[in-house]
Amino acid sequence: MNDELVHLEVSGGTATVTLDSPRNRNALSAQVRRELSAHLDTATLDEAVRVIVLTHTGPVFCSGMDLRESRGAGSDDQGVNEFPAILSTLWTSDTPVIARVAGPARAGGVGLVAACDIAVAAREATFAFTEVRVGVVPAVISSVVLPRLLPRAGSELMLTGETFDATRAEAVGLINSAVDADGLDAEVARYADMLARGGPRALAATKALLRRDRGEHLQQDLEAMLGLSAEFFASEEGQEGMAAFAEKRAPSWVPDQR
Repeated sequence: MNDELVHLEVSGGTATVTLDSPRNRNALSAQVRRELSAHLDTATLDEAVRVIVLTHTGPVFCSGMDLRESRGAGSDDQGVNEFPAILSTLWTSDTPVIARVAGPARAGGVGLVAACDIAVAAREATFAFTEVRVGVVPAVISSVVLPRLLPRAGSELMLTGETFDATRAEAVGLINSAVDADGLDAEVARYADMLARGGPRALAATKALLRRDRGEHLQQDLEAMLGLSAEFFASEEGQEGMAAFAEKRAPSWVPDQR
């Protein structure tokens, strides 16, 4: 029995990395993070790979960090500690990366989408920065999300935690294309074909050019944000938020509407 939760398949110059933990809404558990990191490293180092596609099984793209693992853990033990390297690999890889999003993305899952060079989503897909609603901060993902979003949209969506659809995600710059579900694979293939037509060294140099002003210090920024994120995951507020989420109740700071 194969217990792997992230799969890598290489065919025709395209490496497909698939999140396959649908029972856990493809949450970024320790195993998922470990396998995702390993497969991304393998794909980016393979000279035969011209394009990487990050996709998923099940109805949810990625629900973010596995809050069950974060409950009760101190700031040095939080799963977010391993997440910056994954975002950095997606952002800085010489090989272009396409996110294929057929379902909801939340919190860290939105960070994965933002870190990819191209993002295509089914119109039915939804997005949300849910961190503040469980008492934590979208700190680490802000390093890759904020360069994508319109500033006003970033303020609104990160502060409110509101769920928004793929059409809005396209309008504010989070994704490149929102399409009907039955056209998702064709749109991903269209982008993959165009990317494969570029020279590998030229694509790598162009990616470096695109990030030179805002992403050149990504690693330092991710490290700075890591401490803030881990602090809130371990904080009293963060633990209360995660407990409320698990218990399907409102956190203590939400006003009683009765």
